[in-house]
Amino acid sequence: MSENSQGASLAFGQVVIGPPGSGKTTYCHGMQEFMARIGRRVVVVNLDPANEVTPYQCAVDISELITLPDVMESLKLGPNGGLIYCMEYLEANFDWLQEKLAAFRGHYYLFDCPGQVELYTHHDALKNVFAQLAKWNFRLAAVHLVDSHYCTDPGKFISVLCTSLSTMLHVELPHVNVLSKMDLIEQYGKLAFNLDYYTEVLDLSYLVDHLASDPFFKNYRRLNEKLVEVIEDYSLVSFVPLNVQDKESMRQVMQAVDKANGYSFGDQEHRSLEALMSAAVGADFHFTSTLAVQEKYVQSQDKAVEEEVMDI
Repeated sequence: MSENSQGASLAFGQVVIGPPGSGKTTYCHGMQEFMARIGRRVVVVNLDPANEVTPYQCAVDISELITLPDVMESLKLGPNGGLIYCMEYLEANFDWLQEKLAAFRGHYYLFDCPGQVELYTHHDALKNVFAQLAKWNFRLAAVHLVDSHYCTDPGKFISVLCTSLSTMLHVELPHVNVLSKMDLIEQYGKLAFNLDYYTEVLDLSYLVDHLASDPFFKNYRRLNEKLVEVIEDYSLVSFVPLNVQDKESMRQVMQAVDKANGYSFGDQEHRSLEALMSAAVGADFHFTSTLAVQEKYVQSQDKAVEEEVMDI
């Protein structure tokens, strides 16, 4: 696998990124099992040196090269500084990574990445790792996971939009933003708007108005308006809802990622015209998946109201 081998076969995969607790490792485990069931040869590459125990079968593990506890102890660094050092160490040891990945050529790759936001918004180490993978003929898409509970807080949701946009611009990969843990959203409280408002990132002026009704955020209205302007000017951020326990939800996320990294249009699997069209259409299956989740959410809310009425 030479650095600029144009004749080498392409390798496809996902780099799974996002803040701590967003469900990256759970996603990798679920997606590995899902892809294996449909006959896709898939391997998971753990690039998180803080992952001491992984629920999935790990083909390549960065802990063989470096671990976060060792770095923190030997260099007297905190967890954030230690993670940055680990990523810079990985960047300096591309030969190790190249050798490990070469053993699984012909597979589909899931890269489980660290949960430090700075690595995706302004630090260059992981970005350089992704760029090097591209030189080795990897066709990757970034899967950015965000916990769906942020939808219940307009202020946090604007923050998430800013972080997602910054990550998209910095990482420089085809990008799929995912609202994870949709099966738990009913536990987080009632949403101010329909779910498709959040997934499609519709007119955010309504969100600013909703924030202005809060005495605390009222003083920051102009700031929120400017942040919203930046998000809408780029018009890049949208989300795909995900429930890892739901096979249909997993399929729809997989289709979105396959379209983003080009896997849908290759010859790795036998695909029907319907499968190709579903990827080419774009937003249709996003809308369908959002509608399905919205129906479940509304039904749950209606049931809760009925129970309250019965109690009265």
